Amino acid sequence: MDLLNTLVDKGLRRELPTRAEALAVLATSDDDLLDVVAAAGRVRRHWFGRRVKLNYLVNLKSGLCPEDCSYCSQRLGSTAGILKYTWLKPDEASEAAAAGLAGGAKRVCLVASGRGPTDRDVDRVSETIKAIKERNEEVEVCACLGLLSEGQAERLRAAGADAYNHNLNTSEGTYADITTTHTYADRVDTVHKAHAAGLSACSGLIAGMGESDEDLVDVVFSLRELDPDSVPVNFLIPFEGTPLAKEWNLTPQRCLRILAMVRFVCPDAEVRIAGGREVHLRTMQPLALHLANSLFLGDYLTSEGQAGRADLEMIADAGFEVEGAGQVTLPEHRVAAGGDGGGCGGGGSHGNAGCGSHGSAGCGAHEGAGCGSHEAGDVCGSAPVAAAGEPRTDLVAVRRRGAGTDLAPNA
Repeated sequence: MDLLNTLVDKGLRRELPTRAEALAVLATSDDDLLDVVAAAGRVRRHWFGRRVKLNYLVNLKSGLCPEDCSYCSQRLGSTAGILKYTWLKPDEASEAAAAGLAGGAKRVCLVASGRGPTDRDVDRVSETIKAIKERNEEVEVCACLGLLSEGQAERLRAAGADAYNHNLNTSEGTYADITTTHTYADRVDTVHKAHAAGLSACSGLIAGMGESDEDLVDVVFSLRELDPDSVPVNFLIPFEGTPLAKEWNLTPQRCLRILAMVRFVCPDAEVRIAGGREVHLRTMQPLALHLANSLFLGDYLTSEGQAGRADLEMIADAGFEVEGAGQVTLPEHRVAAGGDGGGCGGGGSHGNAGCGSHGSAGCGAHEGAGCGSHEAGDVCGSAPVAAAGEPRTDLVAVRRRGAGTDLAPNA
């Protein structure tokens, strides 16, 4: 296919595709899907080999958010039955992070709900960063606290933060339909503040909120212009109790096409499969490893993820390897330009990533990535199988363990 050959050549040269080419990727048929994955996989392997970076989310403060992001279980007015608690103490957060690091995570993403941090909140997070790094000097720490005020990014950097996550989530043209309590420009400004402070910027999107192909291309092209080191791709978890609870628009095939498009547009960035992968990619998750070079280990912010053991087995069985602490994530030219190993993104996250990252943008982490980790950590498919195209509400499970509870985390 001439389109794919052209996109591979451009990806290897870090050349931006045209909007028409990006739209054409999203419009490819299921019959051509494996060709699309193979082509984008060539670009992924050129820049990142067969390494998969593992990231671990710690939800420092859950729920209680004044923002109205429609995708988020922690939003103002949400009736989702999530865990709600105020700030974890530094030693509690450090203990939670240790579980993820023991499971193979290289980066810890510290996320807190809310519009943005107060100066006292920045002090709290700074103390937490220091506590985590005292136990493990090599760990990368990303903060995801919402909209930043002047000087806060610099203070986080001085405390030892390596990266800052703040997702764009959707296109500028549709942003006001999703959130009204802050603007798209507010988000862009926070990413710029992180860049200016010397933090590795992480910013991504949420797919599946009813947006058009044009909207998806718009937000990914905007991300390319912002040039974050890490781009988390979240897939909406339609959480009961939120305005988007009925938006079940994704299939595994569409998710793969979206990831391929992101890889072609951002060929040398750390592309992370974030919230919702278990719910929407399901048994096709291994194919996504040919497109993305990063994912979250274990549970998300307010939802359960695939069992950590299953994640590691999936990576090994697919012929990939977990990236070690001593390995540099980003290509040499990005490191030379100031990147430090890849942004945090997203879990990204819906889960609860401070101001809009909440529900599904949090550090790339999403909200309800059920699947398998329920009970004993079974792999996808242990639940009754729904007919093709039917919503998989059975895969959405609220997190009931780990941070904010007395139960051991899933890592």
